[in-house]
Amino acid sequence: MDLERPAESPSHIDARVWKVALVVSIGSFMAQMDATLVNVSLSTIGHALGAPIAMTQWIVSGYLLAMALMLPLNGWLVDRVGAKRLYLFCFAGFTFASVLCGIAHGIVMLIAARLIQGLVAGVLAPMAQMMIGRVGGQNMQRVMGYTTLPILLGPIVGPVLAGAILAHASWPWLFFVNVPIGVIGVGLAARMLPRDTASLRRRPFDLAGFALVSPGLVALVSGLQGVSRPGGVACLGAGVALLAAFVWHSRRLGEAALIDVRIFSGRTFRVAAFTQFCANGMLFGRQLAVPLFLIVGCGLSAAQAGWLVAAIGVGMMASFALLGVLTDRFGCRPVAAGGALLALLGTLAFVWMAMGAYSPMWAVVSLFAAGLGQGTISVPSIAAAYASLPKARMPVANTALNIAQRIGGPFATTLVSIALAMTMGHASSAQPSQFLAAFVALALLHALCFASTLWLPVRIEQTPPR
Repeated sequence: MDLERPAESPSHIDARVWKVALVVSIGSFMAQMDATLVNVSLSTIGHALGAPIAMTQWIVSGYLLAMALMLPLNGWLVDRVGAKRLYLFCFAGFTFASVLCGIAHGIVMLIAARLIQGLVAGVLAPMAQMMIGRVGGQNMQRVMGYTTLPILLGPIVGPVLAGAILAHASWPWLFFVNVPIGVIGVGLAARMLPRDTASLRRRPFDLAGFALVSPGLVALVSGLQGVSRPGGVACLGAGVALLAAFVWHSRRLGEAALIDVRIFSGRTFRVAAFTQFCANGMLFGRQLAVPLFLIVGCGLSAAQAGWLVAAIGVGMMASFALLGVLTDRFGCRPVAAGGALLALLGTLAFVWMAMGAYSPMWAVVSLFAAGLGQGTISVPSIAAAYASLPKARMPVANTALNIAQRIGGPFATTLVSIALAMTMGHASSAQPSQFLAAFVALALLHALCFASTLWLPVRIEQTPPR
């Protein structure tokens, strides 16, 4: 089974492509579900282990920072080890780390196990879209659209499963539930993933680059998340300085660098990366601003707000199901730009509600529209980025795109948080009008994303292997 062989034709998707899609969907689903299981159960875990919330939150924060630390290594490891071998190792490692989390007897041991899980996930997380990008060919957007549907089920299944587990079992089963999924996933990956090519790139490890970019990413993400706390701005500044030093270092070393930043010299890839930054920022910013607006500003209960926010997920699932048909008919730029415009209109409805009065009907319609639009942005831009490069550059491209995505989230939440702090302070209740600045900031980010999508190619042309 040859990893580099393209799909047979635009109208027919080879069976081996579906096999790869099935395997990577299991891994992505497990990661998404695990994150939701843990996030909604922090108070229960903290109470069971007798840990304060300030320490318990490191179960999540430590995991995210460990991911950021390892993310830049993905491209180099794929080149050195091979995609299939690396995926198998990381999938098995994530499953083993879940066992370590489940048998932890104290909060320190649990945090340490989550750090191990985050280190493995930092390498594993970017691989799903890269594996599909390698085999999808001209059907890449269609296959990515279908494989994202199971990923969206993770955040939906997670809270329900967490409630069922905690009602009938103790908290360690929140992690043990990953084990059967992981065993099945590793078995299918060993059997179905295409073998690695014989000619792996044995490029040396860029230790100096790793010492700059990985701590830089950790400092940047940590600084963005804690910019309002003492030392947050200094941490943010250190992250920016380290990343700037890495850019200089990478330009000097070229292909020998851990991440060759010259990959951004191509306009299509540069535009796609910025689109990914904005799109992920829009998603995280909306997830922060909208529930707060509904609960704190409009007086809804958490359950009522939850049902309304679910309209975003429904819209995204609907768009992913139609994505292949839409891109085949209209092309990459019209679909991505149309989705960005629809998401912008959905956000402008909340600007209007913050200025006027809350409307349940407009909230549902606008959230569904925002989700529908959000779902049509990322896949076309990722496909355009991959298609603009030779396959040999895909591991580096995948790492760069994922870094852009993961910086966009904390950037947007920081932007929204600053806007809310300016108008609300530390108040536990507020008027809808106090959310106006936050939704205007979010709308400006949507507008930037829309402008970026207008520079994507209309149609995607596959770059021949080099």
